[in-house]
Amino acid sequence: MKKLISCEFNFDSVCVELKFSDGSMIAIDTTAVENEIADNMYQRSELDYLIYNDPIAYAELILNGDPETYLKTVTEYKPLD
Repeated sequence: MKKLISCEFNFDSVCVELKFSDGSMIAIDTTAVENEIADNMYQRSELDYLIYNDPIAYAELILNGDPETYLKTVTEYKPLD
């Protein structure tokens, strides 16, 4: 079983990078994820918060979770009338 040895946001590539004990690496393109699943600035802001403050939770959400449902649950969007 691969063990996660590091997870961090790389400002140069705009990716959350996960490195494993067997030498493999996963890079999650955060811009592409936001373009696909975030419908408004509140959802983008929630994803940005996770990227900068808890990249492991972000990676787990994107790789193993349901990000659309998560964003709809934690954000409230009220359009201006």
